[in-house]
Amino acid sequence: MTRGMIYAVGDIHGYLDQLHAAHARIAEDRARTGIHEGPIMHVGDLVDRGPDVKGVIQYLIDGIEAGEDWLVLCGNHDRLFSDFLQGGNGTHARLRKGLTWHHHRMGGRQTLESYGVKRKLLERDASFRARARAKVPEAHQKFLNELPLWHREDDLIFVHAGIRPGFPMDAQDEDDLMWIRDEFLWHVNDHEALIVHGHTPVDEPTHYGNRVNIDTGAGWGNDLIPVVYDGDDWFALTDSGREKLKVPRR
Repeated sequence: MTRGMIYAVGDIHGYLDQLHAAHARIAEDRARTGIHEGPIMHVGDLVDRGPDVKGVIQYLIDGIEAGEDWLVLCGNHDRLFSDFLQGGNGTHARLRKGLTWHHHRMGGRQTLESYGVKRKLLERDASFRARARAKVPEAHQKFLNELPLWHREDDLIFVHAGIRPGFPMDAQDEDDLMWIRDEFLWHVNDHEALIVHGHTPVDEPTHYGNRVNIDTGAGWGNDLIPVVYDGDDWFALTDSGREKLKVPRR
């Protein structure tokens, strides 16, 4: 069983001010409890939609290099950005028809603009991608390329989207870990561990018994609400302090 406190932050989507606010709430919680140890997990989707993707990635790199106990996972938006820089065209089999990474609903344009890259009229794909690659620091590209897809802390598994029910973690498909929805969200039985994830926005951090969803829709203008696991309980960290997440009867 996991011991000690573990903090977790959901989908950031380029909103550096929201990330700062989430970390400030974590700092306030640590000050209240007097316990300053424990990792902060970030479950992916650092990029797209928000105005300061570059700042978000640099902030996380700086914190980790300074010795902060932070772990950052890879989300589907992060992978689309990384793939684009490596020659991809912004499409994926799990995107809805008509959507690409460059579509305004996905937010790739905002990500590139945060690095000072805007597509020129009639510019060819190869030229656009080459300019983007030259503008995105190598340290940022390396950071994105090396993001892990999941992390286990004893009886907890942190992942961006979820898992394929019935399959052990070493048999999971990479795309499922970053993209899965219905098959995971509608599964009501226990997994091999409690799954902590983002990817599918909810109004507030929500405990479903076999999973905890912490994507509170920062990419759509809502607050990024961090959570803390303390003992066997989960709490949302709000402006007024801890609010315990209710575990549904099953």
